Parts: sequence; structure tokens; C-alpha cells
Amino acid sequence: MIEIRPQFLVDLIDILVVAFLFYRLFAMIKGTRAAQMFVGLVFIVIASIVAQWFRLNALNWIIASLKTVWVILFVILFQPELRAVLTHIGQNRLLRALIRVGEGGMLKEILGAVEEMSRERRGALIVVERDMGLRDYIETGTKLDATVTKELLETIFTPHSPLHDGAVVIRGDQIAAAGCILPLSPTAGLSPLLGTRHRAALGLAEETDACVFVVSEETGAISIAYKGELKWNLDEGQLRSELAAIFNPRPEETSDEPEEEVAAGA
Repeated sequence: MIEIRPQFLVDLIDILVVAFLFYRLFAMIKGTRAAQMFVGLVFIVIASIVAQWFRLNALNWIIASLKTVWVILFVILFQPELRAVLTHIGQNRLLRALIRVGEGGMLKEILGAVEEMSRERRGALIVVERDMGLRDYIETGTKLDATVTKELLETIFTPHSPLHDGAVVIRGDQIAAAGCILPLSPTAGLSPLLGTRHRAALGLAEETDACVFVVSEETGAISIAYKGELKWNLDEGQLRSELAAIFNPRPEETSDEPEEEVAAGA
């Protein structure tokens, strides 16, 4: 019987973790200019190993001289990619569950924009990504990757602007994209007062766990679609109460419960 030593398991885990990290790194930079630079750095590492193995003194001296600047060179060459990796890590579902980065400030900006657009009867459709990724919908719009601000949201939904007809998708504290296309709800029997924006908001809420804000262009009414349900024509108090229940639920509200029926009207 083969005896498996604890150190062997540790080494195996170490190798698998390193292999996974290299795989993820290469997957992220594949097809970009950084991929060619990455291959070049791998070639230099291999050359260093070969030089040490065959005792090529001149090549060893050159590579040893370069080691002092390798870290700085790596940071300079891969600055955009490193920023993207750190952003990707920060948007990890587990980390976002443990620390809601900028969520309070983000919601404050959305509320300010939604209430202002409601007063002006300016139609708007704003999606906040939760645990389920919305990449497919983000790719249908124009990518922005801009910090969420009240002013930017109001600008996007200015009438006759190129992006005002679609949805804004917010990921973390960033506007990932604008002008996004959402699926329309197939639910029958909805109130005729609910237009395309409301049906799109409900359609996304039926398929994902996103929270969707809607401002009616005709009435200025503010609505929220979440988990297959549409809360229509909310006043300021009701709006804040709904957001508190969604983003800061009590422990008993986090348990799995059957979904409620979809609102059929005002």
C-alpha cells in the first residue's frame, strides 16, 4: 500500500494553486498585447533555468543583472492588466458578500438621481447587479466603467441622448455599461399603465437577482423590480423601506421563501 505523506499533499496543493493562478492570469490577458509580453517573460525565465543548468556564465550574469529591475519592469508593462485583476478580485461574489464596497454611497447617488428624474418625469431604467452576474446584458450596451454619480446618471437619461432608451447596469460602485437591452417579461395580465421599461425591469427580475429601478416617463412614478416582483409607484418612504429590505435584510428575511405573485398594477 502506497503511503501518502502530508508534505506530498502540501506540495501537490501548492502546485495546483500556482497552476490555477497562472491559468487565470493567462485567460484574462489572452488576445491582448499583454499576452505577447507574458510569453516573453516566460521565455526569459526558461532561459534562466537553462543557463543555470548548463552553467552558462555569461547568460547567467545578464539574467542576474536584470533580476533587480524585473519587479519594476513587470509593474510598468502590466499596469492595465494588474489594475483589471485587482478590480476583478474586488468584484468577487464572496468578497462582496463580506464587505459591501461603496454600496451605501452608490445607493445614495442612485436615489438622488431617481428622485430628481421622477420630479422631471424623465424615464430611466437602472439595474444593480447582485450575486448573479449580468455580463450577457452588459455586453449589449456601451461599456463605461465609470463611478456611479447622480450627475452621470441624470446625464445618461437626458431625453434624446444616445443611451437614454436602454438600461444602465451597475456593478459594485461602477456603471459597467449604459444603453443595455433587457428581456421583456412574458407575464400576462400586467396593468396597461406599465410600459416597456417596466416590462424589461420585471423580465430581468424574473431571470436574475438584480435590483432594478424604473422611473416612468409618463407619470414620474418610481418602481422597483426584484425577485420576480414589481413594486409600482413608490413614495419616498416606501422606496427607502424597499431598499433597506433588499440591501440590508434581517436574518429571517434571508431564508429561502416562495416568491410572491407579480404585481399586476398600481
